[in-house]
Parts: sequence; structure tokens; C-alpha cells
Amino acid sequence: LQILKKKILEHTINKMKKNILFIVGSLRKESFNKQIAHKVEEIIGDRANISYLEYADVPFMNQDIEFPSPMPVSKMRDTVASADGVWVFTPEYNHSYPAIIKNLFDWLSRPLVAGNYNAPLAITNKKMTISGAGGRGAMGSREQLTNLLSFLKVALMPNNQTGIALNKEAWTEGRLILTDKQMEELSYQATAFINYLD
Repeated sequence: LQILKKKILEHTINKMKKNILFIVGSLRKESFNKQIAHKVEEIIGDRANISYLEYADVPFMNQDIEFPSPMPVSKMRDTVASADGVWVFTPEYNHSYPAIIKNLFDWLSRPLVAGNYNAPLAITNKKMTISGAGGRGAMGSREQLTNLLSFLKVALMPNNQTGIALNKEAWTEGRLILTDKQMEELSYQATAFINYLD
């Protein structure tokens, strides 16, 4: 009976936790931004349920295949829609965010039913936050992604992003080393985002 009560309590607590979806804007297996996402997952611990968006099979946005939506697109939209919040981890490619991130939001910004531009989208008022790792702390990509998400009318958490300037070993040896200050900034952002979701 005690074991059953404990399982019921754990289930109830898990249902009360917010569900945060991580979108990592790099498909590289050892991506620096994926490593940062894993660090943030450790920082958040049991304060929220964390999942990662799988999107490698999402095709390029193409109106010729828009309706009915390709299965990977429908699955991606459902995953985003069901999250309480979305945290995007973006690299910086040529002073901007990667094409794969743009492709995701191009799909997410399209109507779910042909010709119905008034119905809510999977990202309508979705609460989001941004971090990025790259040269100069991925400043260019974070700035441009902020502009894109603001245009799409998501509920972007204000005044709190973390930019990670990569250490020398990251460029030369592929080893990401975060400073105490960077960890503190990520921790602050994590707490702020969890509070923002309430």
C-alpha cells in the first residue's frame, strides 16, 4: 500500500511540473549547443519535465507538400503545441541562426488548415526563451532569432538570454568548458524561465 501511495504521489507531482521542450539548432552529434542543453537539463533537475525536439526528418518548407502536412511536420507541431514552454539553443552561422531553425519556424508559422489564417498555431503565445553558443556568445543569431520570434508573436521571455562565448579548447579540441559565471547565468535563466511558465 505504501508503494502504491508513493507512486500516486510521484505521478501527481510529475503532472504538476511544467513540460519544457528543448530545441537544439544543430544536428551535429557533439554539438556545443546540445552540450549546453544537457547542462541546463542538469541545472533544472526535477523542477520541470525536459524533452528534446527530434526534427531531423522534417522536410524543407514547400507549399507543394503543405496540405496534408507531412507526418514529421504534424508530429513536430504536436510536440511544440503540447509543451508549456520552449527553450531554443542556437549556434551562429554567418552572423545568423541556422537554416534548420528557420525551417522549423516557417512550418510552425503556417496555417494548420488550408486557407484558415485566423486559427491559432502551434506556437501562438507559446512561452519561449533563447540561449546560444558560438563566437561572441552567438550574439548575432540570438538577436535575429529574437526578431523572428517577436514577429511570430510568441511569448518570448523578456530581458533574459544567455550567450556562451566558446572557450579555446572548444575550437581546437571540441571540448566545451563552461566558466562559473556562464553556469550562473544559465542557472539564473533556468529559474527565471520556470517562474515565467507559472
